[in-house]
Amino acid sequence: MNGHATGTFDITNWTELATEEKEGATFGRNHITKTFHGDLVGASTAEILTVITPDGPAAYVGVEHFDGTLHGRKGTFALQHSAASHNGEQWLKWQIVPTSGTGELAGLTGEGTIRVEDGHHYLLDYTLPDA
Repeated sequence: MNGHATGTFDITNWTELATEEKEGATFGRNHITKTFHGDLVGASTAEILTVITPDGPAAYVGVEHFDGTLHGRKGTFALQHSAASHNGEQWLKWQIVPTSGTGELAGLTGEGTIRVEDGHHYLLDYTLPDA
């Protein structure tokens, strides 16, 4: 089954775990919790590594664990993030970690994007074995 999921998420907690000042950039490690709405309903925790330059946020990578439902199918899965911004433009991508799906989401694969504009919006194109 091929699917397309859209919706929003709220960042419910952002905890800075560590920062390190380097010449030209600050490196950080953060723990984040989120609540999802729309085609994904549930909560997640994420660990991200950030790079911030004097001109502002520049890049991050991270991993996230989602627990909830995708179009009504319950389970968990992991996401891998990569993102960057430059000259006012940003791109934020995520990919489902293969073989990480559990429960009714076992076998889930896919990738998507995040858009930050009047909140956080997600798009996820996925493939899920038929039930």
